[in-house]
Amino acid sequence: MSIDLSLILPGLQLGNPVELFIRLLFMVWGFVLLILGLKKVEPLLMIPLGIGMILANAPALHLAKYVCESFTTDEFVSSGLSSFSGLVQVFNISTSAGSVIRVCAPESTALLAWIYHLIIRTEIGPILIFVGIGALSDFRPLLSYPVGALIGSAAQLGITVVTLIALTTGLFTLPESMAIGVVGGADGPTTIYTATNIAPNLIGPLTIAVYSYIALVPIIQPPIVRALVPRRVRGLKMPKPREVSSNEIIIFWIIVLLVITFLVPAALPLVAALALGNIVKESGISEVVARYGKTIADPLLDTATILTMIGVGSTLSYDFLGQFVEVQTAEAYLAFIGKAFIILGLGLVAFAVSTVGGIAFAWLLNIVTKGKVNPVIGCAGVSAVPISARVAQREAQSVDPSTYVLFHALAPNVAGVIGTAIVAGYYISYTKYFHIP
Repeated sequence: MSIDLSLILPGLQLGNPVELFIRLLFMVWGFVLLILGLKKVEPLLMIPLGIGMILANAPALHLAKYVCESFTTDEFVSSGLSSFSGLVQVFNISTSAGSVIRVCAPESTALLAWIYHLIIRTEIGPILIFVGIGALSDFRPLLSYPVGALIGSAAQLGITVVTLIALTTGLFTLPESMAIGVVGGADGPTTIYTATNIAPNLIGPLTIAVYSYIALVPIIQPPIVRALVPRRVRGLKMPKPREVSSNEIIIFWIIVLLVITFLVPAALPLVAALALGNIVKESGISEVVARYGKTIADPLLDTATILTMIGVGSTLSYDFLGQFVEVQTAEAYLAFIGKAFIILGLGLVAFAVSTVGGIAFAWLLNIVTKGKVNPVIGCAGVSAVPISARVAQREAQSVDPSTYVLFHALAPNVAGVIGTAIVAGYYISYTKYFHIP
């Protein structure tokens, strides 16, 4: 008499060979991210990302499992589900070939699927992270050196360029191409927010791409800076910045929020969250508000980051991707993984082009102002705060140790955060209101 050990040890219920192969592949990827985190490569992000991937793909555990039901277009309309627009936040609704509509929701005990749904799908995680970033950021450099906003705008070039490149490959839809382009802004929460809205199936590889390149800023950007800015120019000193009061910063945020409300409302949640955190920091009203600032900048930010990264990690799993794969074969999953690596390559191109765009515009300002702008600060136009600003400072000081451009570089750096959010908001609005699949 044979004994089925899987009845005693549920972990031996490995499923079919295709499922087991895909799960193990994703688990290996998760272990790589975990090891990178333990080696101090963005540990606050890579460790929970890796753990999320490993747990979500553990055989027989199914922590990221969704229950799906397929409808024809007529069945979907007659069911009454189409009349509830809010269901897109409760269910994952996608349309596949042949106009088959799949409606998926997390299984009741799928812990990681619920973390993704409640923290990321509802946009709570990215928005709370932006609140924390606002509490940690200093926008005085931008108000002291407002021309930095133009450099930050020019550094969004990579988003547009790579959106077009991704679209021309024929491998990605327009919303997916837009989400890939946003990686060029080098802003993790904005990338997650955009992908959640217009390309939820790509949220995993997009997040890994953007945070990988943020971690590699000190390696990627210096060669570009040295290639585009001659050594004799990199040591150029800039005029001393003026002092900026807290009242100016609060007035600045009020103006920014009013402008975005009317021009790009889809970007308002991110920018308003950034403003909230920064206003709490700058208000200095009382000890109570000061406590809020400490909570937002530390425990709230850390909690939101951990839950968001674990949720994102769970999207790179056999169970989660089953919602978007019409036929669950090895070829279909491997095709997705192939796209994921293409996204990593396109993300690098986007990041490099954004860096070039920022430096090119800083060169233009250098010419217009007759040498009062050091072009190295252009590399800080991407949103990697304050890493890219420190790269600009190091490159300038490597030529002349007495040169100090960090404060000036922080101006396009923080402007890039707002700029990327605005571009993302425009992409989301276009996809929701004008794009016809």
